[in-house]
Amino acid sequence: MALKKHIIDLKVVAKEVLGNRFVLLKCTDPMASLPPMMPGQFAQLRVDGSKETYLRRPISINYVDMTKNEIWFLVQLVGPGSRALGRLQQGDLLNALLPLGNGFSMPVSSDKKHLLVGGGVGTAPLLYMGAQMSMMGIKPTFLLGARTADMLLQLEDFERVGDVYVTTEDGSMGEKGFVTQHSILFKQRFDRISVCGPSPMMKAVARFARQNSVPCEVSLENMMACGLGACLCCVEKTVRGNVCVCTEGPVFDVNELTWE
Repeated sequence: MALKKHIIDLKVVAKEVLGNRFVLLKCTDPMASLPPMMPGQFAQLRVDGSKETYLRRPISINYVDMTKNEIWFLVQLVGPGSRALGRLQQGDLLNALLPLGNGFSMPVSSDKKHLLVGGGVGTAPLLYMGAQMSMMGIKPTFLLGARTADMLLQLEDFERVGDVYVTTEDGSMGEKGFVTQHSILFKQRFDRISVCGPSPMMKAVARFARQNSVPCEVSLENMMACGLGACLCCVEKTVRGNVCVCTEGPVFDVNELTWE
């Protein structure tokens, strides 16, 4: 069932600078309770204070704490729009259209072992998913990859809700290599895999899942402008034909995609 979309003026209650490339914005709705949101959904954030930016920016929902009426956005500072978001300070307002898209399938049994694989800023939606699983009494396993140790984000938050395994390409933390080379994949059998990150990484994990007959979902990061399926710039080819990732996804079963 699709969740109702809302346009909300969120208030920034806290800002954390994570290295020199990322900012974590913790926001609240000062006027009402936050609406229901599913892990894997995203928001379109309006960018104020940037003359070069005309469109909203799609940002994954990183975490939701209904007891605090708080939502988190992990922003990678890569261009004028994201850098303008990164300049927001405590007390500033952030206009958001949310929740958008379809989220990850949630587990229904604690007997199943669920692996959540993230790369780079693609780890963002997995924190909320893992937290929701933990509240259901299901302990997730996280496999998080990055180029270097300083690009591994929110490790303490992930460790609070599940078992965490790490890879870095330079070996500065965890096992050296890519997530698909981590020993946990060959030591444990998982019943389902959920993935978000760079396209080559997701394709490699999807290939591993297919080879081992493990159901797998991926969250695509196609370029988005409107977030509502009107502009057609995020189209992805699937077995059903071309679809808009912002409305039909961003989460897809890998069997729906034409990657192989």
